[in-house]
Amino acid sequence: MRRAGWRQPQGCATKVFMRGWPSSWRDRLAVLAALVLPLALTAALVPFRGHFQNTDAALALMLVVVAVAANGYALAGVIAAISAALWFDFFLTRPYEHFTITRTTDIETTVLILVIGIAVTGLAVWGRREHLSAARRAGYLSGINTAAEAVAASNSAPGLIEAPALIDQICDQLVRLLGVRSCRFEYGVAGLGRPARLQHDGQVTVGSHLRDVERDGLPADTELLVETSGILQGRFLLQALPESRPTMEQRLVAIALAGQIGAALAASIPAHDGL
Repeated sequence: MRRAGWRQPQGCATKVFMRGWPSSWRDRLAVLAALVLPLALTAALVPFRGHFQNTDAALALMLVVVAVAANGYALAGVIAAISAALWFDFFLTRPYEHFTITRTTDIETTVLILVIGIAVTGLAVWGRREHLSAARRAGYLSGINTAAEAVAASNSAPGLIEAPALIDQICDQLVRLLGVRSCRFEYGVAGLGRPARLQHDGQVTVGSHLRDVERDGLPADTELLVETSGILQGRFLLQALPESRPTMEQRLVAIALAGQIGAALAASIPAHDGL
C-alpha cells in the first residue's frame, strides 16, 4: 500500500527575514508592489508637496507599507519600508530630488517611516504564521475525526468500511502530514530491518539513541507501531525524504491516526503477538 510522495510546502516567508527571491507568485507580486507603490505615490505627490505637511505624506506612505506587509511576506514588507523612506527623502524633503535631508523633523519622519514599517511587517509575519498554524491544526483535527468516524462506521456496520481501505486512507494522511516519500502497512511486524521508530510519545529513536527530527530530519526508514492494549497489530513503514522534518505536533497527530487503525484492526482481525 504505497503512496506517492507529497512534499510539504516549506514555510515561505515566515521562517526567514531575507532569503533569496520569493518562490510563489503571491510573494513576487508583493515584492513588486513594495518596489513600485511607494515610488508611484511619492511621485504623484510631487506637484502638491508645497501645499501639505510632510507628516501627511508619511501617513499615506505608511498605508502603502501596511498594505504590502499585510501579505505576511517579510522581505516585501521590509522592501516597502525602505522604499517608502528613500522616496520620501528624495521627492518630499528639501533639497528636492536629492538623497539629502537638512531639517531635523524630516530626518525624524524618515526614520519613523522605516522603523514603523519594519515593525508592522513583523506583526504581519507573526499574524500570518499564527494563521497558518491554526489552519494546520484544523487540518490535523479533521484528519483524526475522519479516521475516527470511519472506525465507528466499521464497528457499527461491519463490511461498510473494510480495514484495508481505512489503512489506505491513513497512509495517505501520514504521507501528507509527515512529508514523507511513501508509506505502507505491514501486519504483525515490528523491528524488521532495524528501522528507526516513532515512539508513542512523539520521540524518534534510532537504536537506543534519540534523534532530533526537526534538526536532522526523519531517518530514511522509520516505523510507527500500531498496537491495541499492548498487543501488536502491525506497523506503518515510512520512507522519508531528506527534507522530512515533521514537528512534534505533527508526529503526535500521526500517532493518534495510527491509534485509530489499532482500534479498527482489533475489531476486524485476529491480534498478532509481537514486540
